[in-house]
Amino acid sequence: MAGDAWISETAPYLAPREPGRSDAWTEEAARRGRRGGQRLLHAGEVEAPDAVRAAWGLPAGERVVVRRRLILLDDRPVELADSYYPLSVAGGTPLAAPRKVPGGAVTLLKELGYVGSDVVEDVSAGLATGEEREHLGLAESSAVLRLLRLTRTADGTPVEAALMVMPDGRHLTYRLGKGGA
Repeated sequence: MAGDAWISETAPYLAPREPGRSDAWTEEAARRGRRGGQRLLHAGEVEAPDAVRAAWGLPAGERVVVRRRLILLDDRPVELADSYYPLSVAGGTPLAAPRKVPGGAVTLLKELGYVGSDVVEDVSAGLATGEEREHLGLAESSAVLRLLRLTRTADGTPVEAALMVMPDGRHLTYRLGKGGA
């Protein structure tokens, strides 16, 4: 997407979908005349990575549910997206299973009684790891953006920690309030 005037907003990715609607990424790409998709790389229980443990105040060794996806645009990898969920939220649900979740995770979370209310996004940049380079088809010494999105319910319950890795050249724009900054 480097060079394209592609400005994405977070809100559609946090809203539950109506029955029969595609996921937010597929719809966003289609609006631009492109084809968005994703490939599920892994789903199941894992030890919480350091960023998630720190954000949620979890002890070392705490297990969480992860859904690791390779995000595609016109069949080309453009992002790695790992979504982590507390076991108390996602354990034993379709989020922990290696198959597509109709309507997406946010829709299922709403059905389970978890609606995101407080969202914090943290963006950093750095060199891609070997695994990130492999999945995204990047050269050695390639830079990436890392976005960590933390979502909690109105009562403060952690719902999702999403870690997205995007190749250099992505553009992130944030809008606060209604109608702009």
